[in-house]
Amino acid sequence: MGWLTSFIVAVAFLAVGVIFSPETFGSLSNGENSAKLSIFLKLSHLLSFATAWGAALWATFIGGIIMFKNLPRHQFGNLQSKMFPAYFTLVGSCCAISLSSFGYLHPWKSSSTVEKYQLGFLLSAFAFNLTNLFVFTPMTINMMKQRHKVERENNIGDEVGWSKNREKAKTIPKLAAMNKKFGMIHGLSSLANIFSFGSLAMHSWYLAGKLNL
Repeated sequence: MGWLTSFIVAVAFLAVGVIFSPETFGSLSNGENSAKLSIFLKLSHLLSFATAWGAALWATFIGGIIMFKNLPRHQFGNLQSKMFPAYFTLVGSCCAISLSSFGYLHPWKSSSTVEKYQLGFLLSAFAFNLTNLFVFTPMTINMMKQRHKVERENNIGDEVGWSKNREKAKTIPKLAAMNKKFGMIHGLSSLANIFSFGSLAMHSWYLAGKLNL
């Protein structure tokens, strides 16, 4: 994860630099950007935003629910432990690209109030994904592995759903405590993910208003 951390931090600093000091990167606040560069940045912003939006929509409301309802619980958990770091890396990177492109096209000093709100939404989405990637996801995976070990010792985890876990937790205080801690960490991770999705949703409303169909 060392190279990934360095990459994400570098992109974050680049995005902040582009927004607050676009002249450093060649952006002209007086609207003299070349047509080709402007089109390239708009395309980068749109494709990155669309990728982040689509991935978040699928992972949050469709893919995860289908897998949980059809896979043995431990298999589902192990799969998610591999998917979530990739998911948050993808969405976070796309948010950073969208943020940088939008900030380049709309420098902070010359942006309207609405455009500054959009920069805030994109920055929030990026920050929430970063928090999930480096804070909540490692904590969730670590707690999940500890709980899986206790569950295997009690011959549960190969079933679909939570029924056996809840039954065992009534007679195993350690498992009940683990369930509570896991639920709290996973809840915070889910909340950050929903806030990120909400921020992207707000930006989608802005983009829809700019379309001329």
